[in-house]
Amino acid sequence: MAIDYDKAMASKLEGVEFTYGDRETMLYALSVGMGRDQLDETELAFTFEKETLKTVPSMAAVLSRMAMGRDFGIDRTKVVHGEQRLTLHRAIPPEATIIADGKIIDVVDKGEGRGALVYTQTDARLKSDGEPLYSIISTSFARGDGGFGGPGAPTSGKDLALHEIPTRSPDASCGLEIRKDQALLYRLNGDRNPLHADPQLALRVGFPVPILHGLCTYGTACYAILKTMLNYEPDQVRGMDVRFSAPVLPGETITTNMWKDGATVSFECRVNERDVTVLKNGKMTLAG
Repeated sequence: MAIDYDKAMASKLEGVEFTYGDRETMLYALSVGMGRDQLDETELAFTFEKETLKTVPSMAAVLSRMAMGRDFGIDRTKVVHGEQRLTLHRAIPPEATIIADGKIIDVVDKGEGRGALVYTQTDARLKSDGEPLYSIISTSFARGDGGFGGPGAPTSGKDLALHEIPTRSPDASCGLEIRKDQALLYRLNGDRNPLHADPQLALRVGFPVPILHGLCTYGTACYAILKTMLNYEPDQVRGMDVRFSAPVLPGETITTNMWKDGATVSFECRVNERDVTVLKNGKMTLAG
């Protein structure tokens, strides 16, 4: 079954309400690796509600999950997460009710045998005042759906170009170990895909063990930058874009290499155990 382009482009959801509290905020921080040292009071600010709780900015990625366009002909068994672009219009509060609108903004035909790219946009606002909170553009690579006759390039007019990493040596690096049970913890944020928990399924699709969620790697990179570059001040973050390039296996160490140029932190993440880059074209935008 080929992708129905017109049906895909008409896919949208509006006014979907989500509520989260400090429990979800603390769970997210723990699930991306914070709080391993319970005496570290800097990280307790994200994992313990004693004082004003801080929120890891990348948590926006899990707050408004919407099943967009499941019925326009895409083969979902061959879909992988390709890119993530986050714009924060204000800091994510530790608890809130949000209203989200979602739509497909582009479907790009890469050609027969080369797959398709599906770009989905989510815009969220606080219910309390109606003001914008964040926007996310997520790219899915539909490996089995090229050749449906759609446009060969984006038509939405959005800036979807990938960020270029500086060619100089990194200004800083941060290595964070991924615990062997971390995917089991991270899935409690809402992504219950069994690929991240079922050893038999992982083997059937070619992995030695259940793999880490790509968005957990994304959150780990955010944690590394907060820790290394931003003195754990999440209010400085205004955006975070990446391209997913390879999965992480629980038990490995993610090394985030960072380059700071004004209000931009460029970054990429590597797993040294397998000499592979798992996040590419990373860009964190800072206030000011």
